[in-house]
Amino acid sequence: MNPKIFNKKRCFITLLLLFSGWVQAELVTEEIQYEVDGESFTGYLAYDDRIEGQRPGILLVHEWWGHNDYVRRRAELLAKLGYTAFALDMYGSGKQADHPERANEFMEAVMANIDSAERRFRAAHNILREHPSVDPDQTAAFGYCFGGAVVLHMARQGEDLDAVISYHGMLGTESPAAEGDVTAKVRVFTGAADPMVPPEQVQAFEEEMRSAGVDYKLQSYPGAVHGFTNPDADEKGAAFDMPLAYDAEADADSWRKTLRFLDVVFD
Repeated sequence: MNPKIFNKKRCFITLLLLFSGWVQAELVTEEIQYEVDGESFTGYLAYDDRIEGQRPGILLVHEWWGHNDYVRRRAELLAKLGYTAFALDMYGSGKQADHPERANEFMEAVMANIDSAERRFRAAHNILREHPSVDPDQTAAFGYCFGGAVVLHMARQGEDLDAVISYHGMLGTESPAAEGDVTAKVRVFTGAADPMVPPEQVQAFEEEMRSAGVDYKLQSYPGAVHGFTNPDADEKGAAFDMPLAYDAEADADSWRKTLRFLDVVFD
């Protein structure tokens, strides 16, 4: 599909979804079981089968809680806008945490073997690119919380992505990008009041991106804390006495900026 035609169609679908209320995309959703290094993983694919031809594909990487309904809802939102979205699984089939200690165990197990983590990401990226509805030369990756750290790491590794977007993700790294390493355009949305992503981490990240010559922008939301895009954050924050909270204004603004960014990237 001609990218300009696709963008016009996607913008039209966006307007209908936002203003008419009654228009619903005819979504196709499916769980996809796949293996990496002999371990089973469960991803979630969503796309609108009324759109003919190939369209950009978007990977989504879940929060530290694991592959759950939240990341699937985000995949469906993108599918309604005309993309094919694949919510991957970084932990393994059935591994979802209902307590921060368990979530931290899952996250640390992944990050302790970064080579394995990269293989898990790339396996999912290949599944997305090989889907008949996807233009394999037009892909992006979104990450939330832990997922934000994952997609930024893959960008630093030079993964073949057009765009990488991190929402309330960790920005620190033990392997900063050098000039020329990052080919993706990078956008970061973070909470200015997020103790998990303190100002010194933000400053170091921006210095890293500038030194590496990355096309990047960082948006910091005053008063926003961790998990600000997730409506479930309030409940979890209260239950575990953690600095987690939904911020409707920051969520809406980051989403609007995301969609405008994708229009430019996939033009």
